[in-house]
Amino acid sequence: MTKRPQLDRLTDALRRTIPAGQVVTTGPQYDAGRHVWNGAVSARPGVIVRSADTAEVATAVRAARAFGVPLTVRGGGHDWAGRALSDGGLTIDLSGLRRVTVDPGTRVAEVAGGATAADLVAAAQPFGLTAATGTAGSVGMAGLTLGGGYGPLSGRFGLALDNLLSAEVVLSDGSVVTAEAEREPELFWALRGGGGNFGAVTSMRVRLHAVPTLLSGMVLYPWEQAGSVLAGLADVLDGSPDELTVQSGVLPGPDGKPVVFLSPTWSGDDVKAGERELARLSRLGTPALSQIAPATMPAMLAAIDAQFPFGRHVEIRTRSVRSLTSGVRDMLSRAGSTLTSPYSAVSVHSLHGAATRVPVGDTAFGNRDAHLMIEIIAQWEPGDPGAAAHRDWADGLADALEPEALPGGYPNLLGPDAVGQIAHAYGPHNERLLTAKHRYDPYAVFKATPLPDPSRTR
Repeated sequence: MTKRPQLDRLTDALRRTIPAGQVVTTGPQYDAGRHVWNGAVSARPGVIVRSADTAEVATAVRAARAFGVPLTVRGGGHDWAGRALSDGGLTIDLSGLRRVTVDPGTRVAEVAGGATAADLVAAAQPFGLTAATGTAGSVGMAGLTLGGGYGPLSGRFGLALDNLLSAEVVLSDGSVVTAEAEREPELFWALRGGGGNFGAVTSMRVRLHAVPTLLSGMVLYPWEQAGSVLAGLADVLDGSPDELTVQSGVLPGPDGKPVVFLSPTWSGDDVKAGERELARLSRLGTPALSQIAPATMPAMLAAIDAQFPFGRHVEIRTRSVRSLTSGVRDMLSRAGSTLTSPYSAVSVHSLHGAATRVPVGDTAFGNRDAHLMIEIIAQWEPGDPGAAAHRDWADGLADALEPEALPGGYPNLLGPDAVGQIAHAYGPHNERLLTAKHRYDPYAVFKATPLPDPSRTR
């Protein structure tokens, strides 16, 4: 932890250059700056800078380096591992930078560094446009995009990072650069999959898409049908068109018993074809609930936010598998039968279609083969005495899946202790990523999604 006199000098220096009220060490603004999605995160930064523009971010970065104080950057605050904060360090809070400007002619949005997925899709909606985001609206777009971004439109439009056109980045020396295909191409490559490890992204330009009609909803199957439904789902996923992306998994039902959920999204222009594809998902068994209808991205993201609100305690594990093999299906069934919390879930995200046609070398994202990313979410209310059991449940499923899993895992969800997975999380890109890290952040000022250990990289 930073020594108090050092922190005081840093704070004084910041207050001389950044307007009053934006450099906080206590009080409501400080508490808001350290409020993150995972209520179990207890880190208390020594000082929080609630930045109002890129110049203030640059000032804070230079000060942190000059005084040797650990630096973190908070956007949406959704990282379950709490890497937006550090005890006794300096946190740059971008949550006030949420402006989104849409150019309907070019179908491009300018997205400020603290804007959420909900901010982006709300701004695009009036123009009949939408964006490739994740599944939750409260997630910061910058953090999501830099690490990957599986979402309901991935099959047709690729991952969120595949739709990044440029990024304004504050580097560790306080300089500001624009990274895009023609300028700083190596930094642009590293940002698309390498996370926020190279600088603070204060704005981005992202590609938007015209999708006249989205069909989406929820199909729930009783638990006794889990085996046959998951087997049928495996066949659907194996041949699904780009326009159909299905999120699936295990949830506690209204009565507390587990259910299999299917949350499909059709983004194609042919609505009748979409209705036929989605109808297949309601015929995998006898649903307890089947609600599929025209939808909007803002409403879809808001539904996930309601299910996973800020403040509960969270522990996440992740594995990626090639498909829903019988072994994977058995493990998902076992996990559902042993749920320890009424808030925990297993969510299976599909990477297929357009996301698989991006050459693996074009971005730092390490796995472009078709696969399923399994998100294991242990969640419970503060004060729950069963916290250890909930964590054990998540660990148990992750361990059980390991023999069937692909090497590595999704960097946005990997915790710092997942050393074995981190070593393979970036596919063939370890050496190139670490070279970029040394070039753009030679003093390791920025720490975001976990990078591989240089000592283990040849």
